[in-house]
Amino acid sequence: MPEGSLDNSPSDHAGSPTGPAAAAGRAVSPLDNPDGTKPGLAVVSSDADRAKARDLIEKVTVKGRGPKTGYDRDEFGEAWLDTADVPFSRNGCDTRNDLLKRDGDEVKFRSGSNCVVVEMTLADPYTGKEIDWAKADAAEVQIDHVMALSYDWQMGASRWSKDKRKAIANDPLNLLPVDGPTNSSKGDSGPAAWVPPNKQIRCAYAVRFAQVSLKYELPVTKADKAAMLKQCGG
Repeated sequence: MPEGSLDNSPSDHAGSPTGPAAAAGRAVSPLDNPDGTKPGLAVVSSDADRAKARDLIEKVTVKGRGPKTGYDRDEFGEAWLDTADVPFSRNGCDTRNDLLKRDGDEVKFRSGSNCVVVEMTLADPYTGKEIDWAKADAAEVQIDHVMALSYDWQMGASRWSKDKRKAIANDPLNLLPVDGPTNSSKGDSGPAAWVPPNKQIRCAYAVRFAQVSLKYELPVTKADKAAMLKQCGG
């Protein structure tokens, strides 16, 4: 399975979270969602907002992509752990279910749980389609690491502490529930090699990629930065 979709199997961890309530499925622009706690990824469309997007992307630093030597998903901690130092953590619910609740509409939980999502409707930003999802077909929706973990490793995360790697792997700013097959096609590509098929969302995707890059002081490749600016009219 491609790196960007690793460990997306459903968790059975139950709990009573104090984190995000079941979202109404109303996507928010990344420019208005700098910590990733609000749902979805709304279109960045106005000229003023696209200019703001380019200004943000311009702040991203660049360097060449390093080797993948030594990369392993386990270097970023157990998948979907609840103890990373990020929003929604330590709420009794794992990261995957936090994200399903954040972005899903008409969310239904497993009997006796306020954590484990078993059904929902997702407005998928990557394809623009609506997905009626059930836990029985878990792979239909995957959680995408916008900046894929192996990309992070190659751009500098190999030198980080384990705690910082756990953070980027579970940070809602870097995570989006999306159409599973579309996410699988991404692998660990940067924006020069892969962007969402939904053209309307590509500038928003570039903004989110930049937000993660800036928060974690991770550079991107020169080609990726150029592609990000292009998607926002630069």
